[in-house]
Amino acid sequence: MRRMFGFLIGIFVGALVGSTVALLLAPESGERLRGELRERGQGFMHDVQHAADSRKIELRGRLETLRAPREF
Repeated sequence: MRRMFGFLIGIFVGALVGSTVALLLAPESGERLRGELRERGQGFMHDVQHAADSRKIELRGRLETLRAPREF
């Protein structure tokens, strides 16, 4: 769990640094670039939320299986 949390923090920091560098070095206008970055960020957050929801459903199914009474 700690490794996964560290990995997600690394992705977030990498995305933040990358977007800052892109803003500083981009040949496009700042407003257009910010709009594109905003769209990409929203798409990324949507993908993360979808993955989290899928994992939550999977884990709930496993939990229900473990909680089910066992027959001997």
